[in-house]
Amino acid sequence: MPVNQHIASSIKSSGNNSQRKARLKQQLVSKLYKEGQLSIHDLCESFKHSAPTIAKTINVLIKQQLVIKTGVGGSSGGRRPGLYSINPSSHYVMAVDLERSFIRIGIFDFANKPVSKVYEFNDGLDTLLDVFDFITQKVNELLKSHRISKKKVLGIGLSLPGLIDIHTGLSYTYLMDNKPVAETLSELTEIRTYVEHDTKLMAWGEQAFGLAKGIDNVLCLNIGSGIGLSMILNGTIYKGHSGYAGEFGHIQIDNKGDLCHCGKVGCIETQAAGKSLILKAEKLIESGVQTELREKCSSILNKLTTKDIIEKARSGDRVSIQLLNDAGDALGKGLAVLINIFNPELIILGGELSKATEFLFAPIEDNLEVHSLGRIRKDAQLVVSELGDNARIMGSVALVMNKIFA
Repeated sequence: MPVNQHIASSIKSSGNNSQRKARLKQQLVSKLYKEGQLSIHDLCESFKHSAPTIAKTINVLIKQQLVIKTGVGGSSGGRRPGLYSINPSSHYVMAVDLERSFIRIGIFDFANKPVSKVYEFNDGLDTLLDVFDFITQKVNELLKSHRISKKKVLGIGLSLPGLIDIHTGLSYTYLMDNKPVAETLSELTEIRTYVEHDTKLMAWGEQAFGLAKGIDNVLCLNIGSGIGLSMILNGTIYKGHSGYAGEFGHIQIDNKGDLCHCGKVGCIETQAAGKSLILKAEKLIESGVQTELREKCSSILNKLTTKDIIEKARSGDRVSIQLLNDAGDALGKGLAVLINIFNPELIILGGELSKATEFLFAPIEDNLEVHSLGRIRKDAQLVVSELGDNARIMGSVALVMNKIFA
């Protein structure tokens, strides 16, 4: 069955439509999804069909509730043309952002709009005994609460950290059971599931809905508990031979530095990842260094977070400020190497630590000036993601729709 089987089955008429007519329906649905409301004239120009043929096909799609009339366009003297759009409530996509300490789930309609808020659960890969069961349960609960049939769900897009082999679909960091994660979740939820690395989904989101839209060469840096990189090169998201491209956090910048969880020494993650900043802060507190962060560790019930470090830095805590400045130094040194290699137009910072740009940007910029070639450096603009926490969620939506309309 083709990847766009959901759309194909939805537009199949009760009669024996020819493949040509079925293909035109799929093309019209795809066009309206990607470009928004269009007139019959616009569609005729795009597909080189007569107005009666396009109008007849649009009317069939309206009867099948895939397309709706949304208004009228401007007139240059004659009758004002009708405008048609995809029916937002005809299909849905579920987006799941699965991380070490949390899971975020959102339901989006066929116009990429959230049906309701994005739900966040304070459990994740590090805390759940059965991640698959938890996600399946929440998917079923949310669909039921919003009265959405599974038949209307085009797919689930799952964001997952770690190493994921694009050839086998196997994860080599989390949920390792010798079976593709997408296959397991598809069977449990009874909804076609697509899985992608979390930082690559950031690039999907930025390319489809964010600052990378229409830009061919972009680096997307995800700075959270770990550090990941996704690259849009010549307009295409680059994955590498096995899908592992983008392990930016494991570039060595200090051969006498701290031991990284990957087994190497002095990786960027040991200086700039949220988890590393917390460990450094805890060690400083244990050694007796005076810092406002101490109050966050005053009891066994309190657990230091990167959010605490950012908040205390903003209140003037010198230790917190220094931790973030050091992180910016490490990120700048690594990014300087990437600028020299890839000559990007844009560098987008995302993830939890991107919220601390007032402490990160200056040291990043300083290191870019020192370590990258000036002529190449001036081509690259450094910005913070406007999608924020929803970059991966929106990337999951883009992933599913890309598969549907492939």
